[in-house]
Amino acid sequence: MNNFFQGWYFKCQSESHSCAFIPAVHREGGIFSASLQIITDDKAWNIPMEYQRFMPSANGAEALMDKSYFGTKGIRLSVNTREVYARGRLYFTGLSPLNYDIMGPFKFFPLMECRHSVISMRHAVNGKITINGKNYIFKNDPGYIEADRGTSFPRRYAWTQCFFPGGSIMISVADVPLGPVTITGVIAVIQSGKLEKRIATYFGAKAVKISDGEIVIRQGDTTLTARLLEKNAHGLHAPVKGKMSRIIKESISTKVFYRCEKAGKTILQFTSPKASFEYEY
Repeated sequence: MNNFFQGWYFKCQSESHSCAFIPAVHREGGIFSASLQIITDDKAWNIPMEYQRFMPSANGAEALMDKSYFGTKGIRLSVNTREVYARGRLYFTGLSPLNYDIMGPFKFFPLMECRHSVISMRHAVNGKITINGKNYIFKNDPGYIEADRGTSFPRRYAWTQCFFPGGSIMISVADVPLGPVTITGVIAVIQSGKLEKRIATYFGAKAVKISDGEIVIRQGDTTLTARLLEKNAHGLHAPVKGKMSRIIKESISTKVFYRCEKAGKTILQFTSPKASFEYEY
C-alpha cells in the first residue's frame, strides 16, 4: 500500500476542561511523515514530527514521538515548538474495551478506506498537562481512546462521543466504499458498567436521518438519536490518500442531545454540554 495513515485519539475530560491528543503516522507517494495534533476547548494545534522517531506498537495502542509517549497506560507529553510548549504526565487506569472489534465482520474486508477501532470507552485519567502556560489537571476524570487506519477519512461522516454518569456513548455514520458501491455504514456503542449495547450495519442498522447536525439510526425496535445543539468547532487535519491535506471541524466539548428508545420506550436520554462532535455532511 503506497498511501496510508494510522492515528490514535486520546480524549481526557474534567469538569472544567477538555483536551485530546492525536498522534499519527502517514505515507503519501512513498514519503513518510508524522504529526501530533492537540485540541482543547479553546484551540487546536498541528505539530509536524520526525517520522524516524515514531514507533507504533504491534497492537496499535501506543506511539513514541520524539520525547512524547502515548499509550493505554497514559501520556508523557514533551513538545517545544514556536507555537506550542507542552509538558506533563497523564496516567490511565481501568480501561473499558469493547467485547469485540467495533468493525465486526467488516474487519475482514480487504482494501477498506478506513478501519475504526475503539480501545477504551471510558477509563480514569490522573495527572497534569501544561499547554502554553495553562494547566490541565485531571483527578479520576474520564478518558476515551480510539484509533483509525487506512488511506483516507470517509468523504462524508458524522461522529460523536460523550460520557454520562457511569458510562460512555459513541456514534459514527459514514460513507463506506465497497467496490463499485458506497453504503452508509453505522457503528454505535452505549457502554454502562459491564453492559454494552451495540448498533451496527452488520446487525441491520440503518441511518434514517443525517441532516442539520442530527443523527438518527435504527436497528430493529431500537432508535438512537444525537442532535448537535451548539457549534464550537476547531479545525483538524485529516488524511486523503495518506496525506494530511483535509481540514475537518471538531467540537471537543459542546452541547449535544442524546436519546435511545426501544419499542417506543425511552431507555436513555440526556443533554450534555461536554460532548464531542464532528459533522462532515
